[in-house]
Amino acid sequence: MAVRQDTIWERFLSPVVRLLIDEDGLRRYADSIDWEKESDRYRRDDVIIPSYYSNQNFHGIAGGYLNSDAAVTYDPITQYVLPPNESIVRQALVDAVQVKPRRILDLGCGTGSTSLMLKQAFPEAEVIGLDLSPYMLVRAEDKARNAGLEIVWRHGNAEKTGLRDATFDLVTASLLFHETPDAVSLAILRESFRLLVTGGQVLILDGNQKTLRQLEWLNDVFEEPYIREYAAGSIEANMGAAGFEAVRSQDVWWINQVTSGVKPIATENVRQYTPTSVDNNDLEGLGSPAFGIMA
Repeated sequence: MAVRQDTIWERFLSPVVRLLIDEDGLRRYADSIDWEKESDRYRRDDVIIPSYYSNQNFHGIAGGYLNSDAAVTYDPITQYVLPPNESIVRQALVDAVQVKPRRILDLGCGTGSTSLMLKQAFPEAEVIGLDLSPYMLVRAEDKARNAGLEIVWRHGNAEKTGLRDATFDLVTASLLFHETPDAVSLAILRESFRLLVTGGQVLILDGNQKTLRQLEWLNDVFEEPYIREYAAGSIEANMGAAGFEAVRSQDVWWINQVTSGVKPIATENVRQYTPTSVDNNDLEGLGSPAFGIMA
């Protein structure tokens, strides 16, 4: 699938961002890693890559996130396209945490930016970052290692993680839902519901759906194949359909939103979670590549 040349991003914004980032430094970093070898540490044979993910371009990158170029360029680009500041926007999700998490699952973690912030905010919690791209996980592990943070990285599909029922206090997803069809977003929320303990919280950070509906031109800025479907939908409605209660959204600098939901207390068959260290049954085969290359 060819990269569209008529998007606002391709015509106007991309040249500006390229002036701001250190392309030579990125190239040196990219060349310093054997991406296939390192990504093989995470790649799981039981993970089936869905066609909505593998057959589309995201952010104008051919092949989407299933390549090392996406892992190298994602952070430098994202820091300029999340106004007013990427850290401020991601911090809004962290600030919305209302539980005392012992175990956190960050779905679609990408290069791990939100995962790292969650670990810093809750250092005693076990944090697991899950993503469909093993290349993004290589970059995430590098960032965590350089930051001195212990985070478990897992190759997997957020729709069907393979993790056990009721074993997380907090499930999060940042900038994931605008990159999935609405039916997939609902499936991810249902999976989140299954994974959460009673009283557990789900938090979704993404584009502000009301703003995207009002400003159609924003949908043309990047090559995002599902953003119009996302804008037309409702995360709140999908959370309700998945079984969550106390659902509410808050605006984050007008262009983003954080949506929260709580898994309600059931009247019967309530399964409680007893915290443990890493569950080897859940996390079998989770290796951590050990290399210390700085960007």
